[in-house]
Amino acid sequence: MNRIGFLFKSATALLLTALLAGCGSGGDGRSLGQTPDPAGPPTAAGVGTGVGGLGRGPAPVPLGTAGAFTILSANELANIGPSVVTGNVGSTYAPGSQVELTCGEVLGTIYKRDRTGDSCMQRDLTLLTVAKADGDAAFNDSKDRVPDYTELGDGNIGGRNLGPATYKWTTPVQVATDLTLTGGPNDVWIFYMEQGLIVSADVRILLKGGALPQNVFWAPTFQVELGSGSQFKGILLPAATVLMGNGASLYGAILAEGVHLDHNIVSP
Repeated sequence: MNRIGFLFKSATALLLTALLAGCGSGGDGRSLGQTPDPAGPPTAAGVGTGVGGLGRGPAPVPLGTAGAFTILSANELANIGPSVVTGNVGSTYAPGSQVELTCGEVLGTIYKRDRTGDSCMQRDLTLLTVAKADGDAAFNDSKDRVPDYTELGDGNIGGRNLGPATYKWTTPVQVATDLTLTGGPNDVWIFYMEQGLIVSADVRILLKGGALPQNVFWAPTFQVELGSGSQFKGILLPAATVLMGNGASLYGAILAEGVHLDHNIVSP
């Protein structure tokens, strides 16, 4: 083999080695078995058998008819667009002008209390009233669960790896760095806060091991702030308003008193 052929073969081998090192790591460029998860091992699973007795952690929070919505707001649904919402949207607030999403931004139906307006909009006061009551019941259910963990990290849970369980805080909760939730597709997490929830800009909620956003329930009593560019996972059940920063995304659902969007993606 001449020198040029040898160099080409060596460079190809190095390239393949680099590519393989980035595979099998959940798309984050880290090689399995070489770089440990910076969040460390997950906290021990709490009491319960998850979804249908097939998993770990608490039983899921029943959503009732509220589960038919990706966004359900009791008051204003403000939007600095364009945003993209996959699924149904509803507002129980009387003036339809408070729903600032358009049909072009929603891959589903927009339910309002008053006149329908555009083709994707429907008036269904009965559905909205029942769904709002079911959403409130879901928050109260989360509040009444017996916790496995209380005051974890004094409310600072960024950088941790949390197993399926019920977590409660009397303090505000802040996620300042990436938070990992590790568990299977039938495992359940419930996070109840007597105060609010703040997720810093560009911070991610990471689901590992097959965990699903529809099995993660967040129930803050006060306002939720999702920072610009953050990536949130789970169903938000706050008894207050959700403020999504510019470019933030949420995979799950928002069932809240009010919702403010700003060029966001919200999808189940």
